[in-house]
Amino acid sequence: MKHVLENIRVVDFSRVFAGPDATQILGDLGADVIKVEDPEGGDECRYLGVTRDQLTALGGPSPSFRALNRNKRSITLDLSTDAGKQVAVRLIESADVVVNNFRPGTMERFGLGYEAMAKLKPGLIYCDFQSYGPVGPLSHIGANDLALQAFSGLMSITGEEGGAPARAGSAIVDLHASLGIVSGVLAALFHRERTGEGQRVDTSLMLSAAHLMSYFYQEYWLTGRMHRRMGTANHLSVPNQAFPTRDGYTVIIAPSDEMWARCAAALDPEKLGIPEYRIASDRLRLRKDVVAAITEVTMKLTNAEVHEKLSAVKVNVAVVQDIGSAADHAQFEAVGGVFRRPGSSGEEQRYVGTPFRLHGTPGEITRSPPALGEHTAEILAEAGYGEAEIAALKAGGAFGE
Repeated sequence: MKHVLENIRVVDFSRVFAGPDATQILGDLGADVIKVEDPEGGDECRYLGVTRDQLTALGGPSPSFRALNRNKRSITLDLSTDAGKQVAVRLIESADVVVNNFRPGTMERFGLGYEAMAKLKPGLIYCDFQSYGPVGPLSHIGANDLALQAFSGLMSITGEEGGAPARAGSAIVDLHASLGIVSGVLAALFHRERTGEGQRVDTSLMLSAAHLMSYFYQEYWLTGRMHRRMGTANHLSVPNQAFPTRDGYTVIIAPSDEMWARCAAALDPEKLGIPEYRIASDRLRLRKDVVAAITEVTMKLTNAEVHEKLSAVKVNVAVVQDIGSAADHAQFEAVGGVFRRPGSSGEEQRYVGTPFRLHGTPGEITRSPPALGEHTAEILAEAGYGEAEIAALKAGGAFGE
């Protein structure tokens, strides 16, 4: 096999971030991903974060859509029509995996819920992904990444000390949730490989956010302690935060006593190597003093100088880079983090790769992000529809107005 998910078909009813990112990873691994979109504009991520003029200048969908929808084919279906539902059922019958992120009960109202589809295809892996989950007092509420950062307590520990709560800069709950979807689907496929049995997989933004907060919740359950905002600092150890330099900020992490000794010796043994700072518990107790002493040293150095001194003695150190510096860094390229593919005009397009590498069956890009409904006719023909049937479906509103 060239790809680990070769001959696996995924019918993807999800949109925006978490679901599409998950199905993109499955597509990178070789699955045939059919993206089902609403005829009226499709996945709203197609135009998220950009103006009409910017869309025109880009000559296609938004950067967000392009980042999350390669290796897919797009078909438009109006699921409010009987004709659209008929096509959806046939696609699901041909599928190994179904992913959706509608609110609980929506797929059932379309006649496409797990119970009905599993009767048609017992080996089906059916993934429901929602905001707060399929049951419970909040199951009927829609939400996004920011809402779950707030709900989970993540925002209560994000931001400057004494300041207002802050959103993590990236959609971390969404993108973490996508890995939960992928993990659940792959585990269910592995179970089916062994037993022939399909099953329902469900996950949510709430479970993703809770997983990000797991060690904070555990500490609260054990001790009642609730941490507050600390800027870039980490409550687990000192130093473990960003420090100002002459030309920016550099993160220094030295959690163990042995690493701290190397850190102090490399930066300023006279100022930092004092007995009071030698033990981790004392550094926690004297956090403000330790941070002030390190800051006094780093303010006299450049980012490059701090990095050189500490990396040479194997202390965890990283310059706080801007997006461009990070995206173009040679290390990112070296570990296979960048996928490349020619664009529609022949120019090279770069994409962030999958967050892991399979060296025997590596992922690759075989399709650029699709135009809305680009593969509708192709997919229908594969599903066995003839020209007359397609015309009847169109008349029945299957593909919208």
